[in-house]
Amino acid sequence: MLKTRFLILGLILAVATGVGLTLGLWLPRLNAPPPSPPKILNTATLVQQIQGLSELVTVKYVLEKVVVLEDTRWYGDNRVLLIAHGIVKAGIDLRKIEPSDLDIENQVVQITLPPVAITDVYLDEQETRVLEHSTGLLRAFNKNLEAEARRQAVDELRRAARQGGIYQDAQIQAQQQLTNLFGRLNLEVRFR
Repeated sequence: MLKTRFLILGLILAVATGVGLTLGLWLPRLNAPPPSPPKILNTATLVQQIQGLSELVTVKYVLEKVVVLEDTRWYGDNRVLLIAHGIVKAGIDLRKIEPSDLDIENQVVQITLPPVAITDVYLDEQETRVLEHSTGLLRAFNKNLEAEARRQAVDELRRAARQGGIYQDAQIQAQQQLTNLFGRLNLEVRFR
């Protein structure tokens, strides 16, 4: 009988402790005021730099990549599942053409083109979306996880474009564009 009383008292204390811990963890979150919407202040726009570009962008790849980023700890996980819709552009920088790269003789232009380079990589924000953002029970929301997923998506898009042949496509397109341009001037083009 005495043993049963101690067992019941122990169970009551365990349940009370569990309820107290649960309320201690969840009550502050329930009583927290809702987050206020961000305030947008209208400020002046300053032009920092205007730069003329001499890039001949000759090819654009539109790519999609699924990025899953997880931050796992012993006390819970944070996870982001992102569908990244991105644009990768490549071409040549015409400023890099030196006088020694051009020879003109008898209506024939011989030209050495500078190496092709990726000129721009970015996410199309209207098409990019987060499909899942989950936070573990004991974890705080990690606001940097989505930003890191976006950064990794841009790196993956750049890598996928290189592996997909963007340099070769940009080279072919640059040669075709310059052949058409010089052809309108009645000049034949040969690339070396």
